[in-house]
Amino acid sequence: MTASASTTGSGPEAGPAGPAATNRPDRLNPPNRPNRPNRPNRLTARELTLAYEDRTVVDGLDLEIPDGEVTVIVGPNACGKSTLLRALGRLLRPRGGAVLLDGTDLARIPTKKIAQSVGLLPQTPVAPEAITVADLVSRGRQPHQRWWQQWSEEDERAVTDAMERTDVTALADRPVDELSGGQRQRVWIAMALAQETDLLLLDEPTTYLDISHQVEVLDLVRQLNHERGRTVVAVLHDLNQAARYADHLIAMKGGRIVARGRPEDTVTAELVHEVFGLASVVVPDPVTGSPLVVPGTPWQASERG
Repeated sequence: MTASASTTGSGPEAGPAGPAATNRPDRLNPPNRPNRPNRPNRLTARELTLAYEDRTVVDGLDLEIPDGEVTVIVGPNACGKSTLLRALGRLLRPRGGAVLLDGTDLARIPTKKIAQSVGLLPQTPVAPEAITVADLVSRGRQPHQRWWQQWSEEDERAVTDAMERTDVTALADRPVDELSGGQRQRVWIAMALAQETDLLLLDEPTTYLDISHQVEVLDLVRQLNHERGRTVVAVLHDLNQAARYADHLIAMKGGRIVARGRPEDTVTAELVHEVFGLASVVVPDPVTGSPLVVPGTPWQASERG
């Protein structure tokens, strides 16, 4: 089965965009996207089938990640979104089909060369025992080093910048395994940023973070995309955060893509019900104009007279 965009709700080809298209600041000031006229997107998948042992999770999926945009993948638990991200980062070998980077199957590209172009923050990364924050973030520079040049001023700049952006500079000498969950998550994000790749894959980057740091991280992702033209693919659980920060939204269910496109063209009450089984009302976000999903009436104890 080859997945395709759903006709449920309004698709990316449907009509003029809603208020979000004119109210969101990033729509008025598009990011510094790479100039790639008439060239295909760098990261794609063709007839991709992914499985764990005898359980197929994704079957015959076609996908293109738009260059220079923030793409967010959403969907219910166990729908295949994290599995798909793992395959895009070559952490999972496809059962069938292929993931292509610049038109070449990832399986044929040396690991170090991939790491120079694609940075990946998995869902549950594990740090070496007793490693300090500064040392872990510094490991993001390994793909750029050579045997004759183990550390450079450029490496130092990248690590310093990444730690400052994620607010972990004060933790530099602390062992990672002594940090809180939220602090550790920001350190892992700093390592991914220090890698300075053109493509950045983030699997639930806001896990363990309080609401303030969630917003800081997603604002940072948006800033990296806008100022440096980074292509970002993130898996998020929060549909409202996805709609607020994504240029391109992919909704998955049961290992297939149900809908894809701009959030304002894609997120509808019908789509929310189809993908999540949730009754809701979709209204414009009062701050950004992006779609805001308001769940239906909560459970209430019945009154007995």
